[in-house]
Amino acid sequence: MAVSAAESIELPVAERARRRITKRLMPFLLWLYFLAYIDRTNVSVTALQMKKPLSEGGLGFNDDIIGAGAGIFFLGYFLLEIPGTLIVERWSARKWIARIMISWGIIATMMGFIGLPWMNFASDENQFHILRFILGLAEAGYFPGIVVFLAHWFRYEDRAKAKSLFMIGIPIATMIGVPISRAIMENIHLGGLEGWRWVFILEGVPSVIFGVVTLFYLTDWPSEAKWLPEDEKRWIMGELDRERRELLTADKDPLWGGIVRGLTNPKTLLLSAIYIFIVTGYYGLTFFLPSMAAKMKGTSIVSQTIITSLPYAFGLVATLINSAHSDRTGERRWHTALPIFLGGVGLALAILSGDALALVVTFLCVAGIGVHAYLPVFWTWPSRFMAASVAATAIGLINSFGNLGGYVGPKVVGWLSKKYDSYVPGMWFLVACILIAGLLATLVKPPLKKQEDKISKVQ
Repeated sequence: MAVSAAESIELPVAERARRRITKRLMPFLLWLYFLAYIDRTNVSVTALQMKKPLSEGGLGFNDDIIGAGAGIFFLGYFLLEIPGTLIVERWSARKWIARIMISWGIIATMMGFIGLPWMNFASDENQFHILRFILGLAEAGYFPGIVVFLAHWFRYEDRAKAKSLFMIGIPIATMIGVPISRAIMENIHLGGLEGWRWVFILEGVPSVIFGVVTLFYLTDWPSEAKWLPEDEKRWIMGELDRERRELLTADKDPLWGGIVRGLTNPKTLLLSAIYIFIVTGYYGLTFFLPSMAAKMKGTSIVSQTIITSLPYAFGLVATLINSAHSDRTGERRWHTALPIFLGGVGLALAILSGDALALVVTFLCVAGIGVHAYLPVFWTWPSRFMAASVAATAIGLINSFGNLGGYVGPKVVGWLSKKYDSYVPGMWFLVACILIAGLLATLVKPPLKKQEDKISKVQ
């Protein structure tokens, strides 16, 4: 965790501070997001058994029910997103993130008991939808809260790389989480409970445990960090304070005024539109990829697992490369838009490849690169344009409205697959959404050169 004595002597304070903060925070935040994302998306794996009839240990669900349940999570998420983000900014990231993890871990674990006698407060389908909705309420504010939290620790020019180290939790959770979930589902049947139930139980409990650990491990602000040497603490506090003053010269930040400006800023609305389209495409694909792989002719369970994991492996590498290159060059717009376009084109070519398995997998990997690589760069925009409560509100609004796409994507794909007995129409819907997001991303422009010159004079 610590920077060595030799490094402390040789490296300038800025480099030492960045390294120490990164080593302290990022592995832990990555692990937390890994747990969050597994609990959010493991339904894509359990659906394979939940769709079996009751006589075979399933719940008799179909794609329409699964799609609605996968998506309704985001309606709950939507309702509490902005308040949760403001709490992180104005109260305590450490306490709020811990609360989120403990509550979502409990709800995620309860998913494993759907349909059992002591849970019969509603039909099996309604139990599924209610718990997914409550899971969304429990997790609301987590992702944008972390984005705000990182702005307490990293300068603007370092944030894309820092956020990439956090957001690779998405591809890692799917790349590793899908095989883990599949292994649990196929091999663990303790206490007479079906494998799909144990997926929810065994993947929910760690979130509760690490929610408690979070209370003792995370630090809200550099000024409170006992693990940060005084010279490094002074450097990062000075840098962040300078950023804050520069933004506040153009944008005063009382709480309610900041909230109103964050909600009404045209840049917030544009970023929200981009995010809702890309998230619609992303989650529509994520929740149904295991089911699509299961329908591929002549593929074993091992092959299906590899097929569903490879796009995320490529996405992981692309995320790190794209964000690092964006930080190095200072360019944001095309590092956001071009990967999104690549994701849409890759998914379209995968559909057109038909039954040619090698081509389908190749182009799904191209799509995986695109729909992951843009993400850390995209989330640098709000804090570039806005400060404190304005940025926190904007981040909450963007993520809140964007994640409605998490409802729309699975719902539409599930409905279309049931209506046409094929995933192809739904996939074309997702392609259209991703390409629209790419077009909108080209409209995001960095601050005017005059504004940047003004900032440099202040520095």
